[in-house]
Amino acid sequence: MKPLHRILMALGAVALLGLFFFPMWSITLEAPQYPKGSELGIDIHINNVEGSRPNDLDNINNLNHYIGMKRIEPDSIPELKYMPVIVLVLVGLGLLVAAFGKRWMILVWLGLLTGAGALGMYDFWLWEYDYGHNLDPHAIIKIEGMSYQPPLLGTEQLLNFTASSYPAVGFAFIALGGLLAVIAWWLSRDRTTTH
Repeated sequence: MKPLHRILMALGAVALLGLFFFPMWSITLEAPQYPKGSELGIDIHINNVEGSRPNDLDNINNLNHYIGMKRIEPDSIPELKYMPVIVLVLVGLGLLVAAFGKRWMILVWLGLLTGAGALGMYDFWLWEYDYGHNLDPHAIIKIEGMSYQPPLLGTEQLLNFTASSYPAVGFAFIALGGLLAVIAWWLSRDRTTTH
């Protein structure tokens, strides 16, 4: 690979560090009692879950108590402890790919990035499923057959709340990292032709 390709690959790896500064996913809850602009929300970082605004997480936990949902306690979510390690390993491996300059290694790195992302989404879905289905049988409000799993991606009506779940700014850094690696791989292809 030429120096430009190595630089692009290195930048792609380093782009993942944006996950340490910006949330990767956001869930918002809109309802008639929360006018536009004052809806509740949570931001999911690689090492924390926090309210979109200072009291949002507490308010969501208090509302969820009535329907029997578990509290969202960041300290009790093990993924938040090992996701930063996974990201740092991917950054380190990406920098090694740039240093070695082997084109096939870019594809291996992209495979690891894609696999980690797919596994992360599946794990997130499992967390949402548990959160929305395993309800306290002694909850104050019980509706037979009702579950409260937020959508993995998109918008869904849950009682009087409209729950929306979408990638946040941090996810753009993952996409940027992958895109830069793809560009490095594409530009480094052998352009000689045989006749």
